[in-house]
Amino acid sequence: MLLFIYLFFTNVPIILSLGVLCFSELSFITEPSDVTVLPKDSAVLDCQAHGQPPVTIKWLKNGVKLSESEHLRFLPNGSLSIPKIKHTKEDSDEGFYQCLSQNKYGAILSQRSRLTIASITEFESHPVSLVVSEGSVARFSCAVTSSPPATITWEFNQSTLPLQTDRFVSSDSQRSTGRCWKVPITSRLRTGNLMLTFLLLNEDGGRKPHQRPRIIAGPQNVTVSLHHTVVLECVATGNPSPIISWSRADSKPIDVYNAKVLGNGNLVITDVNAKHSGVYLCRATTPGTRNHTTAAANLTVLVPPTIVERPESQTRPRAGTARFMCQAEGVPPPRICWLKNGEEVHLNGRIKMYNSKLVITQIIPEDDAIYQCMAENEQGSVLSLARLIVVMSEDRPSAPRNIHAETISSSAILLAWDRPLYNADKVIAYSIHYMKAEGLNNEEYQVVIGNDTTSYIIDDLEPARNYSFYVVAYMPMGASRMSDQVCQHTLEDVPLRTPELTLTSHSSTDIQVSWQPLPAKISRGRVLAYRLSYRTAVDDTVINVELPQNGTEYLLEGLQPDTIYLLRIAAATRVGWCEPSAWTSHRTPKISSSKVPPAPVLQLEALNCTSIRARWHTSPDPVAVLGFRLCYHEEGQPEQPSILLQAQTYIHTIGGLDPRRKYHVKILSISKVGDGYQTDRTISTPGCVSARDQSSAAPPPPHQVTVLTSNSSMMSLRWSRPAFSSGKAVSYTVRCTPVGTHNVSAIRYIQTTKQSVMVQDLIPNTRYEFVVRLHVDQMSSSWSSVVYHQTLPAAPSRPPAGVRVTLIEDDTALVSWREPTEPNLVVTHYTILYASQQAWMAGHWERIQREGTHTMALLEKLEPGNVYLVKICASNKVGDGPFSSVVELTPKHGHLHRSKNPRHSDVFSDGLYHIDQRSVTGIMVGVSIALTCIAMCALILISKGRPRACLYETGKTVLRYDDRLGSAPLPASSREMIYGPLHPESSQSSEGSQETGDSGHYSNEESNEEPSNSSACQSSRTTRVESDHSAAGPNLKQSVKLEPEGMPSRHSAPKASWFKARPQAACS
Repeated sequence: MLLFIYLFFTNVPIILSLGVLCFSELSFITEPSDVTVLPKDSAVLDCQAHGQPPVTIKWLKNGVKLSESEHLRFLPNGSLSIPKIKHTKEDSDEGFYQCLSQNKYGAILSQRSRLTIASITEFESHPVSLVVSEGSVARFSCAVTSSPPATITWEFNQSTLPLQTDRFVSSDSQRSTGRCWKVPITSRLRTGNLMLTFLLLNEDGGRKPHQRPRIIAGPQNVTVSLHHTVVLECVATGNPSPIISWSRADSKPIDVYNAKVLGNGNLVITDVNAKHSGVYLCRATTPGTRNHTTAAANLTVLVPPTIVERPESQTRPRAGTARFMCQAEGVPPPRICWLKNGEEVHLNGRIKMYNSKLVITQIIPEDDAIYQCMAENEQGSVLSLARLIVVMSEDRPSAPRNIHAETISSSAILLAWDRPLYNADKVIAYSIHYMKAEGLNNEEYQVVIGNDTTSYIIDDLEPARNYSFYVVAYMPMGASRMSDQVCQHTLEDVPLRTPELTLTSHSSTDIQVSWQPLPAKISRGRVLAYRLSYRTAVDDTVINVELPQNGTEYLLEGLQPDTIYLLRIAAATRVGWCEPSAWTSHRTPKISSSKVPPAPVLQLEALNCTSIRARWHTSPDPVAVLGFRLCYHEEGQPEQPSILLQAQTYIHTIGGLDPRRKYHVKILSISKVGDGYQTDRTISTPGCVSARDQSSAAPPPPHQVTVLTSNSSMMSLRWSRPAFSSGKAVSYTVRCTPVGTHNVSAIRYIQTTKQSVMVQDLIPNTRYEFVVRLHVDQMSSSWSSVVYHQTLPAAPSRPPAGVRVTLIEDDTALVSWREPTEPNLVVTHYTILYASQQAWMAGHWERIQREGTHTMALLEKLEPGNVYLVKICASNKVGDGPFSSVVELTPKHGHLHRSKNPRHSDVFSDGLYHIDQRSVTGIMVGVSIALTCIAMCALILISKGRPRACLYETGKTVLRYDDRLGSAPLPASSREMIYGPLHPESSQSSEGSQETGDSGHYSNEESNEEPSNSSACQSSRTTRVESDHSAAGPNLKQSVKLEPEGMPSRHSAPKASWFKARPQAACS
């Protein structure tokens, strides 16, 4: 059986959108489009313009104007004709073409057109032979590079295979890789002169063993252009055959109209657009089970730029201000630039670009032109035009005259001028413009003053700088021309600050001091000398060394080993010395007989106002470096904990710093023989540009922040750069925060210059929030929208804690433990292994499993006299954790008796005493019962010895005598013996004791403290006594004598069943 692969071209040109007619004086009717041709063929690039005649059209290739020749012909309608395409190493017509249309109003440039010459390479990879079993999946691939992408077909037995059936699926990737699957297979494959043979292997009877699903060809990250077709591959094996399903990581539904699954699971999306971008997940699941495996890939759809906010034509007076707005979208985000009459705008102090907005101040007649906003990315370009018309006033004043400047100080210059020669009476104000004379794209500053003066002092200048000045006179309807320019130089000043020092030791007795020359803005003049001062930390004697102006390093020799030295430096101009820097400490190394690694060469770079990037490298040395130790601290603050870095790491970003602070960074190498020599370096973080200080608006934040992949300890993030134009380097800060944390140290900041980052060392099964911020030119955007994602669970990393074995019977033991001390860990089950020493030596363990909610288990049928070993591990749905330390148990025959409380033999894995929940409960119940009994006994004793009371008050009790039915009344003498005399007037008091007779009248003098209660009691008692004395029969109830609490009773009541003591709500 033979299988052939053929390749051929599809020559379909890509048609870009036409320019929009947005200005009547000059515009394009037809613009050139992308075209693909074969060598030696002809090609025509169309271009037609409309505008007020005469209109001329010129052509540019790769930004360079073309001249007409026999090889390049300009057609009368403006198109470009190439009769015979050249494609050699020396000369090729391949490239980007644009046409330039011009008339008296200005010039406009067309969109970019790419001319591609078709080419194809030899096969880069060929199919290889396979040996597969019946019913499984076979995958073949071949690869070739071509422009445009080649179409690949497969043949089986000299017959072309269908691209999409239940058993055969073919797909094309960006590099034109063809793939074919056949189930089952017995065939021969030939590509070119290659012959491949496939054998069919049958199982030798019986059922196939069960196999977990395994993805053998998962989806790959792919980038595809708009409206193309993309195939995300997913091939899995297993027994039984797994089921393939697809989903999106952002939980959005997959487009059911343009997407379908082919064959064994490949996802094909046709006519892709921006909404199809995202992370796709392929899931292979064993039927009827939860066994599955997943693979993910990111699909990026490239979208040509489109302008969503177009500039508008404007009419402005001379010296006015024009603002052109322009916003564009696309993937990747398009770069925006501005053209003036077909050429890129030259930015200066008067013409500025804020993000994508063009601002022209102090408009002059030369600014009258056609301006174009051009947005371009790798998918193409698009332009939108607008015209600026400058209105001139006829009776405007002439320019100010005789302008001259005089230096006052290092930061101030006096500027003076004469009034305009003509129409000076119409001047209402003067505008002073100044900027640095050296350099390009310097910012121009403006000061407006009244018409009552012709001089002004500019006092916010930098020392030792040249400035240029000019003046404009304003009237109500316009302004004059600019005056002549004049330049003046400010005086020098002492340096603003000192250089940053780098300290390195090459031996135990020297320190190499180096620094960088001060920039002109800091030196504020020409530096004439440096002064280096140093001393030891314990000695106040300072040694000064003056160095020449061109020196940038100095070696201090003859120092003491293992000693802390303090160093500082100062710089001087012709004006004088600046303030010396703060003392910087450096410890010289110890004397060592072993050779240690040399000091790394450290470089520091301020990424933004809160981040520093440290880079270093080491010189070749025979001592092997195991890693690096880096530490940093703010000047005047204690050192932060050291950061240990791997030996292959040569870059580290320090974030979360304060703006406008000086930081000391130290690094050294680590080896087996000891720590190497140390390098110290200082750096100052710049100031953050505030909204009122920055000349342009803050950049927009990144968007489309997406988590691509994740596992238990790592996440991969990707985001898109916002649509703004900047020619300067862009960096990003990623903030990673565990959701709900209140620990500031748990928040991580990661610096990167790419649009993706890998965040590692995360906590398993933890929800994180991610935000991204953009930095450009000392400006920072706001944070992006928050993206939440949770790390996958991980197998337990720690064993169960507090393992305890308790012998409760001769042949039974209780094992208890606590959950592993890990955050967010969900244990599904525990595994207990135990064995006697003989079984352990033979490698035989008894196995018990308990659910994750249980922390106890019984070990039964143990043999007395044997020593048993017990260990436990925790497991979750991801996997098993480590086992605990082995705990020994020795059951003894006859040691326990069922008739008595069992004696416990407790063994612990951690050497500490632990009490399980049952023991704690038993102890608490026993203690509670004991306390209750003690309390009851105390109450009984107190109640028996407590004096009696009538009123229901604290400490008062009523005693009643109940004469049983049919019994004789108690004699008066007996009642007197029990209750005391019953005469109304009898009363006694002793040291606060209170007694009353049966009449209910109190005999003490403190009864008036509670008149209401006393009167109620007296009334009640009087009524009751009269009732008792008048009543006859067996229901006699005798009121008793009252005694206050705390006084011993003079009479003891007999213990009889007819005596009852109970509190009363009131005497009754």
